[in-house]
Amino acid sequence: MNTARPESVEGLKGRHVLMVFLGFFLVVFAVNGVFLYSAISTYTGIVSVEPYRKGLNYNERIAAEEAQKAQGWQEALEVTRSGQVTLRLTSRLGAPIEGLNVNGTFGRPSTAQHDIKLALDEVQPGTYVAQIAPPDDGAWIVALEARSHAAPSEVAHQMRRRLWLKP
Repeated sequence: MNTARPESVEGLKGRHVLMVFLGFFLVVFAVNGVFLYSAISTYTGIVSVEPYRKGLNYNERIAAEEAQKAQGWQEALEVTRSGQVTLRLTSRLGAPIEGLNVNGTFGRPSTAQHDIKLALDEVQPGTYVAQIAPPDDGAWIVALEARSHAAPSEVAHQMRRRLWLKP
């Protein structure tokens, strides 16, 4: 009668398969958790601050845009890598548009977290300039409103431009 124990077999066993299986799902859950945190912390979910009110004023916004086009003003926006924001406004005939109060924002299209308020000063007739910190690479939105000193409650000209700053 032989009572010798069988030799232990080396190789893949049930507990190894269980550990690999659990390790795989642990990695999947960790990566999903990182992506979920990143998505929730960077996107507010707000597409428009006041969508209902903007919807009510939709026809007025269209009329204001058509009136602005009828003015025939030409605009040239430039943002340098050093952070200088320059707006040049000219009439249909090329004459500079002077004496405006130009304000706006410079920010990322996906979040208001990086928005910078702009107040452009007229440095030459029709040329308005503001200085900000040098912007990072990537997509930016510049939204500006120009108001006359004579009628500060009325927007004389508005613009919104998407910029892509490359390294």
